[in-house]
Amino acid sequence: MHWNAITRKELNQRIDHALGENASYSKAEVIGTPATYLDQKEFYPDASFLKHAPFLRTLIANPNHIGCHTLGKNSSPIFKGTQAIEKELISLCAEEIFAAPKNQIDGYVATGGTEANIEALWIYRNYFIKEYRAKPNQIGVLFSEDTHYSITKACDLLLLPPLQLTVSGEDRQIDRSHLQEQLEKAKSEGIKYFIVILNLSTTMFGSVDEIDPVVQLLDQHKLVFKLHLDAAFGGFIYPFTNPNSTHNFSNKRISSISIDAHKMLQTPYGTGIFLIKKGYMQYVTNTNAQYVPGLDYTLCGSRSGANAVVIWMLLMNYGSEGWTKKMQELIERTDYLCQQLTELGIEFYRNPSLNIVTIKANQISSEIAAKFELVADSYEKHPFWWKIVVMDHVNYSVLDKFLKKLKESTAEEIN
Repeated sequence: MHWNAITRKELNQRIDHALGENASYSKAEVIGTPATYLDQKEFYPDASFLKHAPFLRTLIANPNHIGCHTLGKNSSPIFKGTQAIEKELISLCAEEIFAAPKNQIDGYVATGGTEANIEALWIYRNYFIKEYRAKPNQIGVLFSEDTHYSITKACDLLLLPPLQLTVSGEDRQIDRSHLQEQLEKAKSEGIKYFIVILNLSTTMFGSVDEIDPVVQLLDQHKLVFKLHLDAAFGGFIYPFTNPNSTHNFSNKRISSISIDAHKMLQTPYGTGIFLIKKGYMQYVTNTNAQYVPGLDYTLCGSRSGANAVVIWMLLMNYGSEGWTKKMQELIERTDYLCQQLTELGIEFYRNPSLNIVTIKANQISSEIAAKFELVADSYEKHPFWWKIVVMDHVNYSVLDKFLKKLKESTAEEIN
């Protein structure tokens, strides 16, 4: 994993060049597209600070990145400059972060991990329908009970049977015996094909699903399946804090990965990434998008090119070494928190390569949880867990304030 950081000046120049390659609504004779630059009464194109703000310049220019540009076709030649940056971004994420062979991955900047997960299930559903003549009710979706709710949303939208798997309470790994039961039950109900969702950091626990035990059992049953890795949270931290990770495209069984930049990378919301091996995007080609050069393959359709630019900017600003250092600093802070919790006798779950700490609800008062805006595993029922995420703003001072309150609460209970 390696890419070099570039200077602020170089970054600015690259974005200027890309915008120069785009057709400008204000300078070119663009009269066929149903769009324009952002409203100039609210967004000032001549503001002096914009020369130092390439993301805002791109946002105001308003490039549309509809389509999937890694397929070799610019969906709109009007915006070929910023589309080229998106293609470079997809290659960087796939090859440098997720160990893919060169030029073997397609993808695009989605609205977030939810869309990227739905895109994956949509593609695999259509793949099984076209290649195996499967019916939707013959395609089961396997996922753990800790998996993000976007998967059940996708099952609902795509009319696919959801097959939820229990996890162990200690390590949050998928229960192999329950997986065996679900496979037997699914086969008895006529399900022949499977879409498997494994997590590179679950939302609530930061747990990472082991791949081999699940794949081995599926292989023992001689089942046909496709495996999608939901790395919405872990994608921009785990590969940098666990250099031995095989949760990437070096594992031949993984066909697609979703990542969210608006979590660890600190980009604006609406900056998710979908990555998939070449040869699969064709299963969601929308041939009715005849007015879009290159057609469309995405769930969202039109999307802001500025979102691709800002992800690329962040990664190029840090470089691989700078980003690794930043993520390791978060892990050090999380280690500190866990050490203090252990000394207090507080029970919690935490993957050592991630910055999520989930505390059993009976170990902490609801008043402290509310004061520090901890997240519950359920707001519809009585919480069983409270979650802490050590993000950039959660510095040692904030952690010490939390720990002080926790110590005071513990002392009061003893007295």
